[in-house]
Amino acid sequence: MKALALLILALATPVAAEAAERTKLTIYTALENDQLGPFKAGIERAVPEVEVVWVRDSTGVITARFLAEKDNPRADMVLGLAASSLLMFEKQGLLAVYEPKGVAALKPAFRDSFGPYSWTGTDASIGVVCFNVAEAEKDGVKTPVRWADLLVPALKGKIVMPHPTSSGTGYLLVAGWLQGMGEEAGWAFMDKLHDNIAAYLHSGSAPCVQAARGERTAGLSLDMRGAAEKTKGAPLAVVVPSDGTGWDEEAYAIVATTKQLELARKVADWGATKSANELYARSYAVVAYPGVATMPANYPANAEAAMIKNDLGWMADNRERVLAEWSRRYEAKAAKK
Repeated sequence: MKALALLILALATPVAAEAAERTKLTIYTALENDQLGPFKAGIERAVPEVEVVWVRDSTGVITARFLAEKDNPRADMVLGLAASSLLMFEKQGLLAVYEPKGVAALKPAFRDSFGPYSWTGTDASIGVVCFNVAEAEKDGVKTPVRWADLLVPALKGKIVMPHPTSSGTGYLLVAGWLQGMGEEAGWAFMDKLHDNIAAYLHSGSAPCVQAARGERTAGLSLDMRGAAEKTKGAPLAVVVPSDGTGWDEEAYAIVATTKQLELARKVADWGATKSANELYARSYAVVAYPGVATMPANYPANAEAAMIKNDLGWMADNRERVLAEWSRRYEAKAAKK
């Protein structure tokens, strides 16, 4: 028995030693829960000295938390958060200046062009309408083609969308309307849309899920969620309005105050590699690395072509103003948290 115990101890010692040598890296993220495991595994495989510790919530919550902690940051990195949020952090000097190796190979839209170089994009999310054609048929409503088609009286109380303060999806939709239509027309559209809204939900995916279940006729959400719900068998049309839709990209950056700068740089280098982008492509149709793409079943063919000319700087600079005005007008229909 003593010999067996010694053998077990000997076999376990290298594993324990390896675990002891790993350094915890706290990463703030808005990735979906089912992405956390694969991303952690990918990072730790590429940088074995690191143990990833996630702090995960929705985009709005993580953005607010990071800004609230700016005088005493607790994160080492931010990953899987909207680039418009990272631009806000960059302008306040909260991000480390670092250009990962291999970044020049990425699509220009996914590289920090504002400077000094602080963040790198990974993938893009595009606003869509998850439209339940079975429910719509009961009310004699046609599948929308343009955003204005959502304003018909028959859809009153039958539309849900993400709350833009708590959801990055909600904010990219609102920013898309204000940029694509112009601010005056954008707010006028949202005023009319508000009449048909049942509730503003605190999740980017929940509106599409509700539409897929037939709980609502239309759920404003993201391209990949729409494709996924339709593939599961939901009677959905995944609509990218022909007059253009908002989008944002997820990105990553190193926090300026991290005490693990060298390890964070290694993770940042991994984030720009083709292999990392192949991991992103498991969850997104549009990623940073040219030629890396996964077109899932039922993905809307015109999605990337319908993306508006998006000014991420505008989204960052106007976020607080736009969200305050949005809340003043529409907060009454916010779902309970």
